[in-house]
Amino acid sequence: MTRDGTALTADLVRTLLRAQHPDLAERPLRLGARGWDNQLWRLGDDLAVRLPWATATADALLLKEHTWLPVLAPRLPLPVPVPQRLGAPSADFSRPWIVTTWVPGAPGDLAPATRGREAADALAGFLTALHRPAPDDAPAGRERGGPLAPLAGQFERGLASAVELGLLPEPETVRAMRAIWADAVAAPVWSGPAVWLHGDLHPANVLTADGTFCGVIDFGGLCAGDPACVLAAAWTLLPDSALDHFHTAYRPTYRTEYQPARRPAQDPVNDHPVPDPPQHPAADDATLRRARGWALFRALGCLLIGEAGHRGRPGGKPSWAPPARSALRRIVPTP
Repeated sequence: MTRDGTALTADLVRTLLRAQHPDLAERPLRLGARGWDNQLWRLGDDLAVRLPWATATADALLLKEHTWLPVLAPRLPLPVPVPQRLGAPSADFSRPWIVTTWVPGAPGDLAPATRGREAADALAGFLTALHRPAPDDAPAGRERGGPLAPLAGQFERGLASAVELGLLPEPETVRAMRAIWADAVAAPVWSGPAVWLHGDLHPANVLTADGTFCGVIDFGGLCAGDPACVLAAAWTLLPDSALDHFHTAYRPTYRTEYQPARRPAQDPVNDHPVPDPPQHPAADDATLRRARGWALFRALGCLLIGEAGHRGRPGGKPSWAPPARSALRRIVPTP
């Protein structure tokens, strides 16, 4: 059921196809997934229909994908859902919709990557290809791709909720999380070119097969900005011990316009030791500090969404909790 009460059914999807794309209308059709913004209907073996249903912003996100993904997809080394057709609003369905290619694989929240080196190579290759300077008319990313400081209140509220729910029982872990966050916020902001970002690269938006990544989906958060926002995926998606190899394999073409600042040995707010970021030849120290802060922010949010799912609350997704806990173990040093 959409926000306006329209029931999204196979009959409706087929009616839309017959009216606007009749050459596709008689293909086999079945529900694939109900996402945060859209429903996905499998159309034959190689296509999918995506229709906005749960959020008011989903229309704009779909149209953004329709505009930009065909431009970006040819240079990406992993399969992505490339828009093939656009459906216009009509009397049957008042919102735009798209037909895309189908990307096979298992969602990463249900089937995490297990082959560390292969997964690190796949992720690094994908982000190397994606992280190129974006044109001036590239979409903005709301808070994604920008500085971390404006998200401080949201981070603290999320941390307080996690503590209240018993998800973070160790005070030392909470102190370490605050120290990592403070260090990330204190890092010099990005002054290089705004590069293309996926914008929402969490475990449910990557696909896996044979222990490594085989596709990336849901580009509704596509935007331009600071690459640290998406480099967070090295902490949130990769198996343990793969982080250093990822940073060696990640070889972006952009260049920063500043000399990286030396990081403090202690967090100035909490006087808590902050672990050194991994050393590697591509991203600078400040970018890594921000990326780890983004990883912490994302992992905390996914942990709360997972807990909401366990409690049966709307919007909750139980499968998001295990990868979030694994990410936090990688991000936060063990006492």
